[in-house]
Amino acid sequence: MELVHSGKVRDVYADGDDLILVASDRVSVYDVVLPTLIPDKGKILTQLSLWWFEQLADIVPNHIVSATNVPDEWEGRAVRCRRLTMLPVEWIARGHLAGLGLKEYEKSGAVSGVPLPDGLVEGSKLPEPIFTPTTKATVGHDEFITYDDVVREIGDDTAARLKDVTLAVYERGASLAAERGIIIADTKLEFGRAADGTLTLGDEVLTSDSSRFWPADEWRPGGPQHSLDKQFVRDWSSTLDWDRTPPGPAIPQDIVDATRARYIDVYERLTGRPWQS
Repeated sequence: MELVHSGKVRDVYADGDDLILVASDRVSVYDVVLPTLIPDKGKILTQLSLWWFEQLADIVPNHIVSATNVPDEWEGRAVRCRRLTMLPVEWIARGHLAGLGLKEYEKSGAVSGVPLPDGLVEGSKLPEPIFTPTTKATVGHDEFITYDDVVREIGDDTAARLKDVTLAVYERGASLAAERGIIIADTKLEFGRAADGTLTLGDEVLTSDSSRFWPADEWRPGGPQHSLDKQFVRDWSSTLDWDRTPPGPAIPQDIVDATRARYIDVYERLTGRPWQS
């Protein structure tokens, strides 16, 4: 095997015609990898993604070849997957207002060119889910773009198809999560083309790194929500005297433990399975 890419959280190895995607226990905030690991995080992300891929299989093909045919040292945190030519867009769906979407709304009353009603506040439920794509920056931060920008980048047919798929994935996920007492406020997806040209869902899906999860019984629009996702680490880091450039701050043990507990909590609530590390 050959290491072909080391990202903020995942490492990618070439193995014949396939790739081995390994989810580490690293955590990044504001595009900076922090020096402290979150135990079991990579395994939780991988196992939750695998569960979601099963729930979404009738909506879109995914890149998984095998969840078990991987080197023993990466058992539980790696998957064997198809090689994809990834599309240069972050495919984001939002059902509630939070994060950068909230900031965009406060500036312009719209997100990614999608106008929204007046009077919304942090945590508000949107009238309907919206598609709010961003660039996929290799350096620096992703930037909001409009649907028309996506059309210019990849063509009308592909843009229309994947906008529909993004919203369908979000709506399926949000519905299943709601039955389990979880609000999925927003989520980010990645798509690519398989060797035969098939549009395929890749990377991770509906995890605590790629989505905002809130307990439905604690949802209170008008302020920050109780997060079962990476937002908890972002919120902690925002209390520090740190300029959001490398090197990132070490994470205290109590924050590590609370983050791990949140990731496990949402895994167990969604899948109905006890976490076994």
